[in-house]
Amino acid sequence: MALSLALDGKVALVTGGSRGIGAETVRLLREAGARVAFSFREARPRAEELAAECGGADAAGNPLCLAIEQELSSPADGRALVESAVRAMGRLDILVVNHGVWPPEDAPIARMDEAQWRRTLAVNLDAVFGLVQAAVARFENQIDGGNGKIRAGQTARTAAGLDAGATSCGAKGHIVLISSTAGQRGEAFHADYAVTKGALISLTKSLSTELAPKGILVNCVAPGWVATGMTASTLADPAAGPRITAAIPLGRVATPREVAGPVVFLCTPLAGFISGEVLNVNGGAVLMG
Repeated sequence: MALSLALDGKVALVTGGSRGIGAETVRLLREAGARVAFSFREARPRAEELAAECGGADAAGNPLCLAIEQELSSPADGRALVESAVRAMGRLDILVVNHGVWPPEDAPIARMDEAQWRRTLAVNLDAVFGLVQAAVARFENQIDGGNGKIRAGQTARTAAGLDAGATSCGAKGHIVLISSTAGQRGEAFHADYAVTKGALISLTKSLSTELAPKGILVNCVAPGWVATGMTASTLADPAAGPRITAAIPLGRVATPREVAGPVVFLCTPLAGFISGEVLNVNGGAVLMG
């Protein structure tokens, strides 16, 4: 008997999907059978190459994997991306919020430039608000076949198919937010980044309580150090690199695929009773629930 992680018929949106964790998440979602839209900001050739690698369009011209150029630094940007994805793909079932900025230069709080603080919060939080807001509105609209309303005599729970006799959740939507170990224990000289990632953990718990009764599952993946373009310069530093790996019980940093796997798992029926969870993917470096 084969174990299935199939997502056939589902449509996913991955932010920051042209490289690193995002690109591997796009690949795995496509391998699981989902159609995928993903955002990029600057790297058009790389984004278009990934879209083509993951199937491009079917014989009828319907997109199987689509790259969408979109700045993400405001709530309006987030809402615009969701609208573009739904317009192109026809529906939305999964939102993976992966994009973010991590200024690599150490910035002591006494000297951190206000523009850096504002930019980090704008990208890592403000855009997330718009993305989540628009995605939840879309999920709710799809729950009742188009009008997003709970019919007379129904509770939010029964409208979502979660009555007392149900044996599985039949999730109506999935949101996975990508946080970080920095959001759990803080990160000296990177307070702007740590603040935003801690906020995503709080947002996960808040949204889970609010949305689980409607069948919308919200979870969080908190990676530790991952070998991506964003971290390359730090990991290559002769002093910082060895210090980082020495603090990881597995003795190495993660590959992007090792983070993408848990993200995709949380969107499958096998994770149908998981909501509000912070899944640590850090090689044992930070042990937090």
